[in-house]
Amino acid sequence: MNTQELAELAEQIKCWGLDQGFDAVGITDIELSQHEQHLDKWLAKGMHGKMDYMHKHGTMRSHPEQLLSGTSRVISCRLDYAPHDIDNAEAMLDKDQIAYISRYALGRDYHKVMRAKLKKLAKRIELHVGEFGYRVFTDSAPVLEKALAEKAGLGWIGKHSNLIDSKTGSWFFIGEIYIDIPLPIDQASNNHCGSCQRCIDLCPTKAIIAPYTVDARRCISYLTIELKGAIPEEFRSAIGNRVYGCDDCQLVCPWNKFAQATKEPDFSPRAHIADRDLIELFNWNEQQFLQATEGSPIRRIGYAAWLRNMAVGLGNATYQAEIVSILREKKQQDLGLSTEDTIMVIEHINWAIDQHTDTS
Repeated sequence: MNTQELAELAEQIKCWGLDQGFDAVGITDIELSQHEQHLDKWLAKGMHGKMDYMHKHGTMRSHPEQLLSGTSRVISCRLDYAPHDIDNAEAMLDKDQIAYISRYALGRDYHKVMRAKLKKLAKRIELHVGEFGYRVFTDSAPVLEKALAEKAGLGWIGKHSNLIDSKTGSWFFIGEIYIDIPLPIDQASNNHCGSCQRCIDLCPTKAIIAPYTVDARRCISYLTIELKGAIPEEFRSAIGNRVYGCDDCQLVCPWNKFAQATKEPDFSPRAHIADRDLIELFNWNEQQFLQATEGSPIRRIGYAAWLRNMAVGLGNATYQAEIVSILREKKQQDLGLSTEDTIMVIEHINWAIDQHTDTS
């Protein structure tokens, strides 16, 4: 293909991406040396916590051609997920009897939704150009997704380390198609955070230790999702009612005043999960948990972490005799967990009971 044909193909790909339901599509090269240096420093300081997968692939994360031989370009796609009532999200944090779940996890698992759309886009390209080398990703492999999306013009990496777009904020997912077609690339996004540091000032656990640097070991999303063992006691009170993930840095970001509600039906909040009572969710047995979280990203944390997180939420709730009674009752139940997980869950239940014993 000549230069003109490649330019026309790039524009067609963007149109096809929008046809698949994506909200934006950009194209970039694979030069990530600057981002590689930032990642290496972050890993060297141990800020990835127990996320061993962050370093086990060596330089593959910052060298796309090592992950898929022949890769020369990356198609980066954005899909908005903000629910229609996103403006009410912050109010839920003040209702300490309610289980706050990060807004991205209220609907269908984004991995499945994004992957399906990316595959359809790749097939559409294949119909046009014939067989070519490609692979699709969405938070599922050693890929520097935000760095690639920034280079592709989909937004800039903010001080909270999330991607921000000046026209739609940060409530969106991103996914990629690695390709071996030398398409023209888009202009990288400029940073517009300026002197604002609301995300830094208002992070509940002070996880944003410096602009553009998040210590995952302090981050509520890490503590409630990625961490498999006990949550360090020093962070439990600050977690509040955030039982799965945390949106605080996005809720306070001024760019999110431009956020648009998602057009994707699969991201509509599930009524049996969204903003439910902590007691109700804590009372689920494992079978109820598995049924309620089928097709949801929440299921990946497992039942033990679910109970752990709910116990912390209940410990932070306003005192009610019913809460203490339910916590004590749960301790006496056979949870069907391994000995190690049972000990971990009971530790958090005891902590929660102690919070109410101190205030009752």
